[in-house]
Amino acid sequence: MTTTYDTADGLSANGESREERHHRLRWVVLGVLGLAQLMVVLDATIVNIALPHAQESLGFGDADRQWIVTAYSLAFGSLLLLGGRLSDLLGRKTTFIVGLVGFAVMSAIGGAAVNFDMLVVARAGQGVFGALLAPAALSLLTTTFTDPAERGKAFGIFGAIAGGGGALGLLLGGMLTEWADWRWCLYVNLVIAAIALVGAVLFIGAHKTEHRPKLDLPGVITVSIALFSIVYGFSNAETNGWADWATITWLVVGAVLLAGFVWWQSRTPHALLPLRVILDRTRGGSYLAVFIVGIGMFGIFLFLTYYLQVNLHFSPIQTGLAFLPMIGMLIVTATTSTGVLLPRFGPRWLMAGGMLIAAVGMVLLTQLTDTSTYAAHVLPALLIMGVGLGASMAPAMQGAVSGVLPEDAGVASATVNTMQQVGGSVGTALLSTIAASAAASYATSHAGQVANPAALQQLAAVHSYTTAFWVAAAVFAAGAVISALLVPNGKLPVTEGDEAPAMAH
Repeated sequence: MTTTYDTADGLSANGESREERHHRLRWVVLGVLGLAQLMVVLDATIVNIALPHAQESLGFGDADRQWIVTAYSLAFGSLLLLGGRLSDLLGRKTTFIVGLVGFAVMSAIGGAAVNFDMLVVARAGQGVFGALLAPAALSLLTTTFTDPAERGKAFGIFGAIAGGGGALGLLLGGMLTEWADWRWCLYVNLVIAAIALVGAVLFIGAHKTEHRPKLDLPGVITVSIALFSIVYGFSNAETNGWADWATITWLVVGAVLLAGFVWWQSRTPHALLPLRVILDRTRGGSYLAVFIVGIGMFGIFLFLTYYLQVNLHFSPIQTGLAFLPMIGMLIVTATTSTGVLLPRFGPRWLMAGGMLIAAVGMVLLTQLTDTSTYAAHVLPALLIMGVGLGASMAPAMQGAVSGVLPEDAGVASATVNTMQQVGGSVGTALLSTIAASAAASYATSHAGQVANPAALQQLAAVHSYTTAFWVAAAVFAAGAVISALLVPNGKLPVTEGDEAPAMAH
């Protein structure tokens, strides 16, 4: 399948230039990038289903279980900006391939883990290489699709993968755990990575930039420690509460270092994250939208998963299947909104309207009781949520990388992933602690009214879920207001190089 080119005029034997070939294969490239993005997003949830089985197999305690999830999110979240800048420095194709291979190797080590420590190290390694892979994939998408209409369709598909991948992870994790073994929740990445690697080598053009930025080491160190502290602080809050000294310390250290990072970026000539990237109103509003969606989405996946399995007695596979209608609506809405509506109306009202619709879906979920059914009460909310997330997530991802300079494409893409990752960590801690407090309060206040302790516990659990849904609805509503006020009206700014060939060689 390899095509040879005459070095004199850059044409293949059939007279096709490199640029023409890459343009012809652009949808194949989208498939490769989508696979890589799916692998990264899947790993945020696919392992959750397998945790009880892994715990039984390797013999670690409940207190250690959270580290299987936290190790991945800490490494991924804290190194994303570095990964984005490395893709600008080393070339996006090179960084993408290194990320793919490294992620696959770490998945193999995790699948073969013989003890708890080996599994945690492998999960952290997945996070490290995921931080290389995710920004490279998004920046390659930006440079591959230069026609605004086609870019809208491509971002719609990519955004749907980013938004729905978590739910697919629940389904795939349930299937692999139930039908095969928990280790296949990690081994499956070898299959995905192998297909994506072949596609990357064959179809993605080698990217070379005329502007090779220097690496801002003080910025890298400062922001990596800051993001690590923030993600760890929120993870600690989930297990030990907001008043715990470690939670407060980590969050304060993270906030101070993040402020120091912003100060440094305004003064260094070789900024890791040039402030021009985030101070643009369209991009800045889009980053906030991705962050807010990351917080709110957690409420759907975690608490609705609990409700489906505990109250409706769904199996892991049935739980994953229950989310499929939402994914279907998300895909349709994401591709329609970015392909048809975004070029005409711009991102402002799409993002604001999408989050408002998502808030309505969340409000429907607050009406759940211990006697609700899936078809009558859960499914309508999921369909509405799919529309809302599709209309907000995909335009926000495209808006976040619109109008950036070529040398900033990698770090702008990394900032999207960082906001989504940190948003998920915030949502995890915030909604979990609120839900736990609501459950305890309900159990205390209704202790004399419900004689059966098991029934009281179930009622308290449902109350905790609906309380979390109310908070998530408020988060989405606030996101709608922020998007309407912050993002300017009108179409997206043109990304530099859109009229030029997609790849430089």
